[in-house]
Parts: sequence; structure tokens; C-alpha cells
Amino acid sequence: MEFELRIAPRDLPELMDGDCSYEDFRGCLGSLEQINRWLLGYRPTLAWLKRLPPGLSDPVHIVDVGCGGGDLLRQISACARRRGIAVELTGIDLNPFAARAATESTPKELGIMWLTGDALEYRPEKPVDIVVSSLMAHHLEDEGVVALLRWMEAIAQVGWFINDLERSEWSCRLFGWVERIAGWHPFVRHDGPVSFRRAFREEDWVRLLTAADVPQNAVSVEHWRPGRLCVGRSK
Repeated sequence: MEFELRIAPRDLPELMDGDCSYEDFRGCLGSLEQINRWLLGYRPTLAWLKRLPPGLSDPVHIVDVGCGGGDLLRQISACARRRGIAVELTGIDLNPFAARAATESTPKELGIMWLTGDALEYRPEKPVDIVVSSLMAHHLEDEGVVALLRWMEAIAQVGWFINDLERSEWSCRLFGWVERIAGWHPFVRHDGPVSFRRAFREEDWVRLLTAADVPQNAVSVEHWRPGRLCVGRSK
């Protein structure tokens, strides 16, 4: 029963959302990147991008909201190079440590821009084609998710994709089993089970999309194993 309802982030905080040193923040990001690699966390976003129709702008401007250490955009950059697609990549995060960590971890020749600030106030000179977000939505209160959906709907000309966790006891247990042998950062060991309690089910996304006035007949809600529930919108 404890997974039936989404727990509000204000009622169940994560260590990563609080004050911490840069070393802890960077160590946490390193563990999260390993989790995404081991548990196939990039796969849903990359698969959705591959399904987009040809003939997009050149380069395609992709913005990652809540980019953290930049690992998703590095994966997107590599995928675009393999497919011969020109991209302009921008990562935005509220935490100033994120841009620093992403810069340190990203080869300069990739040309990815890292910004610190509130994405909902981002108004770039070059129009945004695609907005992506990974493991960020569950950090937001419901009203924050609705605001994010409205912003993405307004700014993304081609579409947007949210890659986040599915709230389930099974997924939480799987994380615990893997964590015992992985030696991840203490923040991640604490925050992982918390994240699953703050995550989503399909009925949550139906409610949030309705509140944001997003046409649900144009939205896909996809289950990806292990433990992901993703929402995509193509225009």
C-alpha cells in the first residue's frame, strides 16, 4: 500500500536536493551515470529520438532540463554522430555544481553548452526543437511538474520526452539488490528508495497532463524495464 500514492518531495526529501559539497555532488552524479549505464536508463530517450520524423532543422536544437552531470546529452551527442545528424545541445540545471561537473566530464569538442538557472525562464535566441528530461520530474511537486509540462509544450517545436521512474515496490527492491553489490555513493543509496516513492504511475501522468492542458491523444506513456515510466509528445 505504501506505493499506491505519490509522496510529495517536500514530505520525503532527498539528500541530493539539500546542501552538500561539490565533491559529494560530483560523486553522486558519477553513481547515477553508472546506474543509467547498468540499468539501461538512456535507452528510452534514445529510442524516442530515433522515432522522430526526418527533415528536422539543421542542426537540431535539443535542451536537457535538469541535466546534472551531462551524461544524457553526451549519449545523445554520440548517437547523433553515429547517425550523421547535426545537433546543438544545451543542458540546464538549477544547481550551479551541475554545470561545473558537466564541463569537467565533457570533451570540449562536443560543443555542449551548460547553463545554470531555471529552465522555465529560458528563452534562447535559437528556437528549441526538442526538450528532454531524465530523472528530474520526481524531484518536483505536482504543481512543478504541471508548470514544466506547460513550458515544454510551449517551447518545444518538435516534441518533448520525460524519462523518469515508475513507482513500484518491485523496482525499488531491484534497486536495493543491485545497490548492495555496486558500492554507489551514500547519497544514491539513500535517495534511490526515496525516489521511487516520489515517482509516478500512469494515472499520475494522466492527471498531470490534464492539469497542464496537454492533449493526451498526442502523448505516449511508455513502460521501460527496469523501473522507468516515460512520457513523450511529438508535434
